[in-house]
Amino acid sequence: MITKRLMILLLLSGLLVISRPILAHHSTAEYDNAHLIPVKGIVTSFEWTNPHAYIYIEAKDDKGIVEKWTLELGSLGMLARANWHRDTVKPGDQVTAYGNRARDGRTLVRLDKIVFANGQELSARVL
Repeated sequence: MITKRLMILLLLSGLLVISRPILAHHSTAEYDNAHLIPVKGIVTSFEWTNPHAYIYIEAKDDKGIVEKWTLELGSLGMLARANWHRDTVKPGDQVTAYGNRARDGRTLVRLDKIVFANGQELSARVL
């Protein structure tokens, strides 16, 4: 009886230890969550992949220099619930992306919403 309890305790402890890194993966601590910034540019590619989808755009900075930006989205299931599809964004689309920039200054944004040149707006987050 004691051996069975010990095995169950060890199994549960092991599950707890391996589940902690899985939860940590979904942290947004690397982003400045207090501020939304706009990034206006042209889509170069859209990766419809798990665990996160990505949009890559080229945007001009204040001096007219082209910068390559990465827009990180959520999982495909979450995006599908927000009405996204693998062909929602295409290379050549002109967009304005709004999101939280990486705290370390990289041209990386956790996308909140995207606005297309025709005025269509699409949320990247499901509540």
